[in-house]
Amino acid sequence: MSASGGTKAIVAALGANLAIAVAKFVAFAFSGSSSMLAEGVHSIADSGNQALLLLGGKKAQKKASEEHPFGYGRERYIYGFLVSIVLFTIGGVFALYEGYEKIKEPHAVEHWYWPVGVLVFAIIAEGFSFRTAVKESNELRGKQSWVEFIRRAKAPELPVVLLEDFGALIGLVLALAGVGLALATGNGVWDGVGTLCIGVLLVAIALILAAETKSLLLGEAAGPDAVAKIRAAAVDGDTVTRVIHMRTLHLGPEELLVAAKIAVQHDDSAAEVADAINAAEARIREAVPIARVIYLEPDIYRAQPRAADARPAS
Repeated sequence: MSASGGTKAIVAALGANLAIAVAKFVAFAFSGSSSMLAEGVHSIADSGNQALLLLGGKKAQKKASEEHPFGYGRERYIYGFLVSIVLFTIGGVFALYEGYEKIKEPHAVEHWYWPVGVLVFAIIAEGFSFRTAVKESNELRGKQSWVEFIRRAKAPELPVVLLEDFGALIGLVLALAGVGLALATGNGVWDGVGTLCIGVLLVAIALILAAETKSLLLGEAAGPDAVAKIRAAAVDGDTVTRVIHMRTLHLGPEELLVAAKIAVQHDDSAAEVADAINAAEARIREAVPIARVIYLEPDIYRAQPRAADARPAS
């Protein structure tokens, strides 16, 4: 996985979640807090998610084969989608079930100092993980807002870790509020309410992740900036006079397929056209280094294009 894949952020999140999971389960064993149990399962699910992201990054590095001639870059999208499923089923649905059971049969939180101490520790640890993810994301997102970055990012790891860590921090605050209200009122129902809120939060985050990774799995085109650079690089104004139409597709986060029909001079020889195509490919790769698979078809531009050519550019 490249540096842009956010490996540092994933490893930081994995270490934090494993430590937090152990602490939460210990707190649950001593206090009986359902919020602690739900949060413990949440941390286990998050740890599994980070392991899946690392595994996806490793598998994506396999070389292309005859069966998979465009490589395995989309492995990262597949494992990102699996993360959303794990977060939904293990994290969100379990928390909803546990919260419902706690509200139906409430009991007081015992040894309050265990859950409170663990939650404070967990907030600090998750804050460190979230800070690492934000720092790595800032190097990539440029002037984009956070919403735009999550929606447009072609590498799934950083958006996944960002949303997981953000959800974990909010969930910890909800768990702390639930435990605090249960202690203040002597009514264990509040602990169940906090757990339900955690479940709703996790399900919402899982659905967002599923929608974004599904779009990547279906195949997304290059961003507007990359498309503009490719168009500009393809044309030299001499042999290649314009791009008639073009299609782009991400084969993986750092690999782009470019297919275009380019206009050449009508009296150029076959050798001149071949040289022009090779030169155009070199310019495109220089302008957009992730454009690794390029197919250029030469044609003669007509003011009134044939029906087959009358297609919108992308």
